[in-house]
Amino acid sequence: MAQQEQLGHSGADLFVRALENEGVEYLFAVPGEENLAFLDAIRRSRIKLILNRHEQAAGFMAATYGRLTGRVGVCLSTLGPGATNLVTAAAYAQLGAMPMMMISGQKPIKSSKQGLFQILDVVDLMRPLTKYTRQISNANTIPAKVREAFRLASEERPGAVHLELPEDIAAELAEPDTHIFTPSDARRPTASTKSLERACEMIRQARNPLIMIGAGANRKRVSRALIRLVDVTGIPFFTTQMGKGVVDERHPRYLGNAALSTGDFLHCAIDRADLVINVGHDVVEKPPFFMTPGGKQVIHINFSGADVDPVYFPQHEVVGDIANSVEWLADNCRACAGHDFSGFMKVKAAIDHHLEEKIHDDRFPVIPQRIVHDVRQVMPENGIVALDNGMYKLWFARNYRAYDNNTVLLDNALASMGAGLPSAMMAAMLYPELKVMAVCGDGGFMMNSQELETAVRLNLDLVVLIVCDQAYGMIKWKQGQDHYPDFGLDYRNPDFVQYAQAYGATGHRITTTAELRPMLETALNAGGVHLVEVPVDYSENQRVFDEELSSLTCEF
Repeated sequence: MAQQEQLGHSGADLFVRALENEGVEYLFAVPGEENLAFLDAIRRSRIKLILNRHEQAAGFMAATYGRLTGRVGVCLSTLGPGATNLVTAAAYAQLGAMPMMMISGQKPIKSSKQGLFQILDVVDLMRPLTKYTRQISNANTIPAKVREAFRLASEERPGAVHLELPEDIAAELAEPDTHIFTPSDARRPTASTKSLERACEMIRQARNPLIMIGAGANRKRVSRALIRLVDVTGIPFFTTQMGKGVVDERHPRYLGNAALSTGDFLHCAIDRADLVINVGHDVVEKPPFFMTPGGKQVIHINFSGADVDPVYFPQHEVVGDIANSVEWLADNCRACAGHDFSGFMKVKAAIDHHLEEKIHDDRFPVIPQRIVHDVRQVMPENGIVALDNGMYKLWFARNYRAYDNNTVLLDNALASMGAGLPSAMMAAMLYPELKVMAVCGDGGFMMNSQELETAVRLNLDLVVLIVCDQAYGMIKWKQGQDHYPDFGLDYRNPDFVQYAQAYGATGHRITTTAELRPMLETALNAGGVHLVEVPVDYSENQRVFDEELSSLTCEF
């Protein structure tokens, strides 16, 4: 050992030391033989290995760690098929602005006796999906590459990075003077006073201003600053899907969630606005409304400038740390006698009434409004709901009131199926004192259902609610909207109760609507991993989204 210290650390040891220096707590992994030296270095480190059953789930967990903590989540795969299984997670983190590092293995690059077996150009594969991707070809460069990757993954806008560690470089000894780089304490730039003053002037001149809150505002400091801005100006606000919970949605000025791009009750308020103050939204997320030339004005407040899009072209930008910008506006804009919010509050009353409809409906299978209502009733204020992607996500975005930031985890950027269970697992790991529930469709759940074994092995306290319609329900709804015949989207499921029990979890099946709430309460309080299957009646999709909203006149 003393001789190795004199000669320098191996590439694998140096890499792991660099990760420790960055404060890495967990490594989510499906290792391969090319990772064995790295895996042994992890064994001797402070970093906890989380062995997953699929690389995609490892990537989803790492990305969610980044989303919830603001620090870089790290995942590991082998070469070839292991690396390609990380592609969806890379896109998930990149589009969702979640700081994540992927580490993939590779055959020896200096000499190899296996030809092109399993070899892909993974660095080139990752280039359009990441902020930074490199192959490490010299052990001496590892600390610099790790530090640069972490810097880029973390800085606004956060996202995915990738490093490839070949087997021979992992074994190679670095020079004795190779050193680890200390992370820098960079401050985010502050918006110019001129741009802030112009924003205040636009707010004062507006008759009907509205605040829109997006994913970039999902930070504790921004949340506090926004509450102050709303309170001192009285300006009503709404959120995008990924902005849910930034401000407590029980606030009297909260209007609703823009789960749809147009034609919902909320758009009756948006259409009346002459100014939208956009805090933290960008065009990666599905549009919450469409801009038109000569229409309402938009102020873009974000860490970076706006990506101009045919439906988003803000007239003014306030670029810099969002919390600082919003705090300045709260201190300097104040209430304005010329503002008229009466029309917005009429829309709020209509939305609140609409969202109370059918929440006590007892029909079975259970309608979405009742499912959302019962989940909200059993979840404590700080409980976390992690949504997979499907039709129920729209219902939760519109109908579920979030009381704090990051208590509703949903993805409206890549909107990948299969992310709900791993995201909930990560939340349960980080916050064992909180109640955590994954809400998945039967389609999305089965895309990473093998991670139930991981959740049980980790002794997590977690409830998985499976909304079951035995079809790809959102696509089926769209198929009907477009007047296509019902074709090709139905399937059969396993017995989910037995499936859960096979992994060591506890399975439950709802047979009457009245059972749902008490069953969820029992599962949440029992501890361990519980799966609850609830059949859903999606006929409300057509009644609400196709019929009620299409006839909406905004005459209130």
